Amino acid sequence: MRTISASRALLLAGIAASAAMPVQAVAQGQEQPAGDANAAAEQVEAEISETGDIVVTARRRAESLQDVPIAVTAFSGEQLEQEGAIDITDIGDTAPNVTLEASRGTNSTLTAFIRGIGQQDPVAGFEQGVGIYLDDVYLNRPQGAVLDIYDVERIEVLRGPQGTLYGRNTIGGAIKYVTRRLPNRPDLRARGTVGTYGQMDGVLTASYPVADMFRIGASVARLHRDGFGTNFTTGDDNYNKDVIAGRISAEIGNDGSALLRLSADYTKDTSNTRGGHRLITSLQTGQEPLDGVFNSRGALLDPKQKVISKGVAAHGQVEVADGLRLKSITSFRKDNSATPIDFDALAQVDVDVPAVYKNKQFSQEVQLEVDKGPLSGVVGAYYLNADAYTAFDVRLYTSLPLVLPGLTALTQGDVGTKTWAVFGDFSYEISPQFAVSVGARYTVDRRHAEVLRESYILGGSPEFGSAPPFDTDAFDPVRIATTSDFEGKRKDTAFTPRVSVSFKPNDNHHLYASFSKGFKGGGFDPRGQSASAPDLDGNGTVTPEERYEYMDFDPEKVTSYELGWKASLLDKRVFTSLALFHADYKNLQIPGSIGCVVAGVPSFCGATTNAARARIQGVEFEGDARLFGNPGGARMNFGWSVGYLDSRFKKYIGAGGIDFADDRKIQNTPKWTGSGTLRYASPLYDGDLTLSSTLSYRSKSQQFEVPTPTLDQKGFALLDASAVYELPGGHWTVGLHGKNLTNKKYITAGYNFLAQNANTGEFLTNPVTGNYIPTLGTEGVLTAYYGNPRQIMFTVGYKM
Repeated sequence: MRTISASRALLLAGIAASAAMPVQAVAQGQEQPAGDANAAAEQVEAEISETGDIVVTARRRAESLQDVPIAVTAFSGEQLEQEGAIDITDIGDTAPNVTLEASRGTNSTLTAFIRGIGQQDPVAGFEQGVGIYLDDVYLNRPQGAVLDIYDVERIEVLRGPQGTLYGRNTIGGAIKYVTRRLPNRPDLRARGTVGTYGQMDGVLTASYPVADMFRIGASVARLHRDGFGTNFTTGDDNYNKDVIAGRISAEIGNDGSALLRLSADYTKDTSNTRGGHRLITSLQTGQEPLDGVFNSRGALLDPKQKVISKGVAAHGQVEVADGLRLKSITSFRKDNSATPIDFDALAQVDVDVPAVYKNKQFSQEVQLEVDKGPLSGVVGAYYLNADAYTAFDVRLYTSLPLVLPGLTALTQGDVGTKTWAVFGDFSYEISPQFAVSVGARYTVDRRHAEVLRESYILGGSPEFGSAPPFDTDAFDPVRIATTSDFEGKRKDTAFTPRVSVSFKPNDNHHLYASFSKGFKGGGFDPRGQSASAPDLDGNGTVTPEERYEYMDFDPEKVTSYELGWKASLLDKRVFTSLALFHADYKNLQIPGSIGCVVAGVPSFCGATTNAARARIQGVEFEGDARLFGNPGGARMNFGWSVGYLDSRFKKYIGAGGIDFADDRKIQNTPKWTGSGTLRYASPLYDGDLTLSSTLSYRSKSQQFEVPTPTLDQKGFALLDASAVYELPGGHWTVGLHGKNLTNKKYITAGYNFLAQNANTGEFLTNPVTGNYIPTLGTEGVLTAYYGNPRQIMFTVGYKM
C-alpha cells in the first residue's frame, strides 16, 4: 500500500464514515455517537492505535481487518492528502496487482485492471471488468471516472469477483470512492496547492448542522495546471488540466434510527485535448519524432474537448427491528464528453478521430442488513437502466486522395442496458475459531444495440464537419456507402456464488479459503462492419442471423479460488496479510480495430471476439510494521505491498483459426508490482511533523495482447516523498510533496496501426522502401501517452 502507516490509514478508511451503520470501536466494544462520523473516526483511531486492531467495512459491517476473508486495500482521505495524491489513478502505484490509468488520448476516461482483468476499450457496448463506485453508486461507463481526490473519506480496493454484497456484478474487482459524511458540528476545511507547471488548486468544504437532525454541506474544487509539453502545430499546452468540480449534500436523521442522505455532484473538465507522442518518422513528410515525450504535432482540435459529468443520489436507511436495517440507494447520472483524438499525432489529416460520448443511467438498489448474534449479512436487489451513445469519425483524407478525396468513416453506436439482480451474503460463526460465509447472485442483463456505419467523401461526416481543405462552403460531404445498419438484442443470465471458510487459531491469526464466480455480460461491437459478415452456411446470401453472430460477443466468466492469512505479530507491532489466488478466465472479450477494405473503400473494422481463455494466479503480500515509538511520541513505520501475477493464455484463436496462446500476453498486467513506504512522525514545537517516502515498482507490461516494440513499457520505479507539518492547535497544516522525483518517463497507453508478425509482434517493413507498413491511413500510427513527470507541490490546509 502507499501507506505511511497502514494501521492508521486502513483504520480510517474502514470506519470513518460508513453510511450503512453506526461505527463501532472493535477494540473497546463501544458504540460511537450516531451521526458524527468524524468524531467517531478520531475516537476509534486513538483506541485502535493502542491495541493494533484495524477496522474496515468491506462486508457491510464494521470488522477488524484481520477478521475479513477478502483481499482489500484501503486509503483514507487524510492519508491521500498527506501524500499529495492528485486523482484516483495514484492509488494504483501501491495497491498490489492493480493498474489504473487515464485511457489513451483522454484526460478523464479510466482504464482499470485488477489481477489481470479489466477493460481497455471505452466505447459503448463494452462492460467494465472493474466496478467503480461513487458513494455506493456504480458508474456504468469509464468516461469521467478518473475521479479527482477532494472531500474524500476513503477509497477501498476489493480484489476478485464482487457482486454478492452490493451493486453491479463485477468480474475483476471493485474500487469504492467514498466522500466525507457531515458531522454534527460546524465544519470548515480549505486546502490550497501551488506547484510546478503552474499548478494552482483550491478546495473549500463547509457543513453546518441546521438542527439536531438536519445537516447541510458543500464542497467546491478548482484544479488548474499548465501543460507538461506543447503541441507544436497548434501552440497549445499539452497535458494541461482545467477542472471545476462541486458537490452538495444534506443529511436528515442519524445513523442510529433513520437517515436520509441527499447529494448532487458536478464536474466540468475543459483541459486541452491530450496529444500523443509519435514514436516513428512520418512516412510521407519524413518528420522525425519530437524530442520531448509530452510534445505532439496533432492538429485535430474540433470538437473542443469538454467533459461534463453530473449526478444526484438519495441514500436512505431505517432500523426496522433490532438487528435489521433497510437501505435504499437511488441515483441518476449523466455525462457528455467531446474528445478529439489525433491518432497519427501529425498535422496531416490521417487517422484523425473526433468523437463524442453521451451516457446516462438510473439505478436503484435495496438492501436488508442483518446482524443477529452469530449470523450477519445482507440480502438485496439491484436495477440499472443505462444508455451509452458513441459517435466518431475516422478521417483518412490522405488515403486515395484523387479517387476518394476527403474520405471519412462515421460510426454511431447506441447501446441500451437494462439489468436487474438479486444477491445475498451471510456469515455464521460456528464457534470463536470457525466461521463460514455463503453468498450468491442471480443477474439478468438485457442489451439493445443500434450500430450505423457510413463512409463519406469530400470531408468529414455531417455529425462532425470537415477539416482543411474541405471545411469551406465549396464542399458538402457525400455519403458513398452504408457498411453497417444493424440492430441487435440479447439477454444474458448468470448465477455467481461465493463461499468462504475462516479459521482463527487465536486472536492474532486468521486463515481463510474462498471460492467465487464472476460474470461480465456480452454485447455488440459498435465498430463492427455488418456488411463484412461472412456467409457461414455457404448459400450465397448473408442472413440477418449471420450478421448478428458476426457483430455480437458472449459473456466472460471467471472462477476464482483464494487462500489467505492475516496476522498481528510481535505484540501487534506488525500487521500483515497474504493472499494466494487462482482464476480460470473464460470467453475473454478481445476488442480491437484493424484496417480493412469494405465495398472497395478503405476503412477500419472492429474485431471483437471471445477468442481467448486464460489462467491467472498469483500472490499478494501487504503489511505495516511499527519500527519504533508509540502513539503520542516519535515513531517510525514501514508499510509494504508486493503483487505477483502468473498469467497466461490457454487459448487464443486468431486469424485462420490459429491458436496464438503461446505468443500472446494479457494486457496491462505486469508480473510484479511492489511498493515500500517509510514514515516518520514526531511532535515538534507543540505541533506534529510527518516525513514519508514511497518507492513503487512495476515490471514490464504490454499495451495489447500482441507485443508491440517501443510501445510496451519496460519495468520502472517511481519515487515520491512528502513532508507535512501540523501547526500547534491542529487547525493549520503545511506540506511539501514530490511526485516522480527521478523524473522517470514511462508509457501508460498508446495506439498502433502498423503491420506486425502474427507470432512475434515485430513490425513488418516494405521490402523496397524499408518503411513500416501502415494498416490504417498512409502515415502509420505508433503513438504513446506518458505518465506525469516530476512534480513539486506546496500545500496549505485549514480545518476548523
